[in-house]
Amino acid sequence: MIDMHSHILWNVDDGPATIDESVLLLEQAADEGITDIISTSHCLHPQYSVPYEIVQEQIGQLQHELNNRQITLNIHTGHEVRLTEKLVRTIEEGSIHLLANSQYLLLELPSSHIPNYTKNIIHALLIKGITPIIAHPERNKGIAEKPERLERLIREGALAQITAGSLAGHFGKSVQKLSLDLVRANLVHTYGSDVHNQSTRPLLFEKGLQFLEKKKEYEAVELLLHNNKMILENKSFILFEPEIVKKQKWWLGV
Repeated sequence: MIDMHSHILWNVDDGPATIDESVLLLEQAADEGITDIISTSHCLHPQYSVPYEIVQEQIGQLQHELNNRQITLNIHTGHEVRLTEKLVRTIEEGSIHLLANSQYLLLELPSSHIPNYTKNIIHALLIKGITPIIAHPERNKGIAEKPERLERLIREGALAQITAGSLAGHFGKSVQKLSLDLVRANLVHTYGSDVHNQSTRPLLFEKGLQFLEKKKEYEAVELLLHNNKMILENKSFILFEPEIVKKQKWWLGV
């Protein structure tokens, strides 16, 4: 299995504080059956922006440590990139890691809303051959208020990533319900742990999948894990038509 969203580099953002903590997280990932993990430290975030070279350097150190311990887990480069109007220019400058050197970019919206220029950035990225994957839309206040806002972004060409902890109930029942609704409406396409540490932001990779299986969303589990693999292979995702209107107008309470 592949985890495409993680904060495993130490002392660079709100992830682990030490290399020992990083290694513990990676050992746990391996224990849960994860074979590949994409490191997605924050970039262009108001508080954190981890330099391109630091990502490469720390991943090299961590991979060396795992190999010494005979832990079978491959670490890949990436960034979780905060949406800004200068995003495309920063990519052109070579300061941003796409996911595992693929065509995919992990794009983080502000937690409170969707900026007016979001569609313009999506279009600009697509023109450059880069497909944005919106990180944890279930935790965006604007989308929580009106989930059809996410549908509009998907129809513009973006993809979306659901978080293990959200499905597992780590962020509360309302986020868990919204997460399941987004899965059932075909509005999320890939799956990541967004792990930061072992206490407040744990891995929960297996627990999120178990929740979907409990809800009999077996096809969704298969699809999400397949699309994770497609990131590493730099291939197109399997996509289904969004069914937010056709299936149920749940954002209106109908």
